[in-house]
Amino acid sequence: MRDTRFENRSSEWMGDMTVWLRANAGDNSEQMARLRRNLRRAREQELTKRQREMVALYYDQGMTMPQIAERLGVSRSTVSRTLRRARDRLYRFLRYTL
Repeated sequence: MRDTRFENRSSEWMGDMTVWLRANAGDNSEQMARLRRNLRRAREQELTKRQREMVALYYDQGMTMPQIAERLGVSRSTVSRTLRRARDRLYRFLRYTL
C-alpha cells in the first residue's frame, strides 16, 4: 500500500518552496528591458524581409500558419520553415546579448 501522507506533504512543500522563491527572487526587469531592446534591433537587422513579415504576422498579429500561407501565397511548410529559421537567427543573435 502507498503512503499518501508523504504525497500530501510533498505538495505542501512544493507550494511553500514556490512562495519562498517568488518572495526571494531577484528583480530581472533590467535584463527584460535589455532583451526587448535587443529583440527589436535583431528583428530589424538580422532577419530577411520575408522573415520579418512572417514573424510580424505570426507573433504580432496572431495569425496561424495556414492563414499566413494563404495570405502570402506560399505553402504552410514554407511558413513553418521560414519562422523556424527566423527564430534560430534571433536566438543566435540574442544568446550573447544578455
